[in-house]
Amino acid sequence: MTTRRQIDARPIPLLTLEAQIKRNLRRHLKFLGFHKDERGLLRPPAMTKECFKTLHIVQRNEKLTSERDFVSKAWPDLKIHFADGRDVKPSMMRPRLELIDAGTWQSDLFRLACLTWSVPVSQGYGRRMRFLVWDDFNDKLIGLLALGDPVFNLRVRDNWVGWTVKQRKEKLVNLLDAYVLGSVPPYNAILGGKLVASLARSVEVKDRFGVRYGNTRGIISHKKKHAELCLVTTTSALGRSSIYNRLALNGRKLFSPIGYTSGWGHFHIPEALFVRMRNYLEEAGDEYSDNHRFGDGPNWKLRAVRKVLGQVGLDPDLMRHGIPREVYVCPLASNAREFLTGRAKHPKFDDLKTVAEISQMALERWIRPRADRRPEFRHWQRSGLEAFLCCGEERPAVERQIAVKLGAR
Repeated sequence: MTTRRQIDARPIPLLTLEAQIKRNLRRHLKFLGFHKDERGLLRPPAMTKECFKTLHIVQRNEKLTSERDFVSKAWPDLKIHFADGRDVKPSMMRPRLELIDAGTWQSDLFRLACLTWSVPVSQGYGRRMRFLVWDDFNDKLIGLLALGDPVFNLRVRDNWVGWTVKQRKEKLVNLLDAYVLGSVPPYNAILGGKLVASLARSVEVKDRFGVRYGNTRGIISHKKKHAELCLVTTTSALGRSSIYNRLALNGRKLFSPIGYTSGWGHFHIPEALFVRMRNYLEEAGDEYSDNHRFGDGPNWKLRAVRKVLGQVGLDPDLMRHGIPREVYVCPLASNAREFLTGRAKHPKFDDLKTVAEISQMALERWIRPRADRRPEFRHWQRSGLEAFLCCGEERPAVERQIAVKLGAR
């Protein structure tokens, strides 16, 4: 006969993986301040840019923690490429684009600079072109531009183009999405991000796309395609963008807003929890545990998380975080829509400018006037980046110091 004492002495079983996932997700969403509205949909604590930045802090700190060894190894050699404020002479700037390859020190510099972004960036997938934007006056890094394969389904983009499903399948090869775009300190304080964005619509970007991907075979369709880059898309991670909004040079609008996403994603799922979700799928023998090769689709992580939520008894709509992102289009071809919908046989690149031409206009339009109005960028020291990348739990305080030094609003 089993006594009560014997029953109580038995070891308490650990939480099952399913229970851990449910408990940790609820705890994390509560920590971030998410709540459900009257329809049961997830809503962020506030619809402001500062709130959106705060919601990404956990994700960004996870990324920085995982990259700690890389930062420690790379920073001593690569720090010379980041400018102090005194190095920057807006009247003498000479921007240049450099297309980089994997496995180079330039690739390491790109990776390191990405860690300074307010919102962690993905590595991209499929076709990728990553650029460093240099200031040849002082050999310092101005910013980053990375273009990768676009998602197949994007309602506002597809409505703007006006193509059929068949046309999209055939012509999507002529699009790329800017998944990294911006400038690093102190250039970001003098509107360097607008300069970098403008360079997406340059002769050099179009030509280098043609060299790398002009005659490639589709990974999904296996068909040989003659691709020409006629449209670049991007989304603003923090609501309405200060970089893309009213972005025009010489009377030519470069990026145009076309609408908002519906607020689905996975940024609010911490990496540690996602690892447990993958373990859950792996234990169940589910293919989604490792179904992330190109050709399986860019939304693999989103679909994998939704699948887990459904299987553990949680609402898959928890992936709808309620933060819409504004979508922008940048046509490189003046007849981009006509070409993508089959109304024109060939794209027209009759008004593209070179990097040198765009840079000169951008310097006169944004960089130099901002530098005159906000000279505090000259006080910036690159040691501020080192403190941010390496300071761990003290990072929020360092972020505030950086904002003060750069005169951020």
